[in-house]
Amino acid sequence: MKVIFAGTPDFAAAALKAMALAGFEIPLVLTQPDRPKGRGMQLQASPVKQAALALGLRVVQPEKLRNNAEALQMLKDAQADVMVVAAYGLILPQDVLDAPKHGCLNIHASLLPRWRGAAPIQRAIEAGDAETGVCIMQMDIGLDTGNVVSEHRYAIKPTDTANEVHDALMNLGAQAVVADLQLLAREGRLKSTVQPEDGVTYAQKLSKEEAKINWNEPAETLARKIRAFNPVPAAWTEYQGKPMKIWRAEVVNQSGMAGEVLACGSDGLTVACGENALNITELQPAGSKRMTAAAFAAGHALEKGMSLL
Repeated sequence: MKVIFAGTPDFAAAALKAMALAGFEIPLVLTQPDRPKGRGMQLQASPVKQAALALGLRVVQPEKLRNNAEALQMLKDAQADVMVVAAYGLILPQDVLDAPKHGCLNIHASLLPRWRGAAPIQRAIEAGDAETGVCIMQMDIGLDTGNVVSEHRYAIKPTDTANEVHDALMNLGAQAVVADLQLLAREGRLKSTVQPEDGVTYAQKLSKEEAKINWNEPAETLARKIRAFNPVPAAWTEYQGKPMKIWRAEVVNQSGMAGEVLACGSDGLTVACGENALNITELQPAGSKRMTAAAFAAGHALEKGMSLL
């Protein structure tokens, strides 16, 4: 069975590698154009491009697919049975969706219709969801509105960061899409279920502004945000007029004025919130590397009673 693949980040590269290892013929890989990255702003290939080249696969990098006759012809010429899409980053118009014999399957990191959109992993953690997962979805022209082919659940642990859930769902998605492709190869079709109209939520794109800590919020809310925004865009507060990132924190049953430093020492940096307090255990002052709160306390004059508001 011939399978076109379209994706860009690590989440997608894992699926591409799994498909190749399972023996599927992959005549074409689509990924985003090389982008400048790092301090030197050198052009860097996406993880999917790097994986595809290592596997000896043909890679194309169109800037867009809409009204792109050349790209559409390449897709048709591949004569693929199906296209698998994972975090590609480009909108697929109807003529592209229709190009493969069995259309396009998407690996989506949520339990649809919960968390359609750009940041499903982060929004699930931020909202306090007990579980999330991966859906293999038959793509249509809507935003994550297609029929669900298979669903694979993951219980979110109380300490999970977005990075940890990402890695778990990345592996889960790679296994799931291979299993569904093998089923399609055996049976010539995939059963699917229409998404229910109830329970639709949208995972809006993350912003640096919303990642700023508002100490008037409950500690439980802030603890979820810190986990949800780790590693990007990273929750932060101001310290000495500069942003200080907060990487890990836990809720403690203490109280004080919102933003008030309750303790700063070997056990962490404890700050009062609108309800209860946060004990910060890992942080990153501006211009420094990530460090434990204990290491920070040893080198900074942050005393009990000071305010981070």
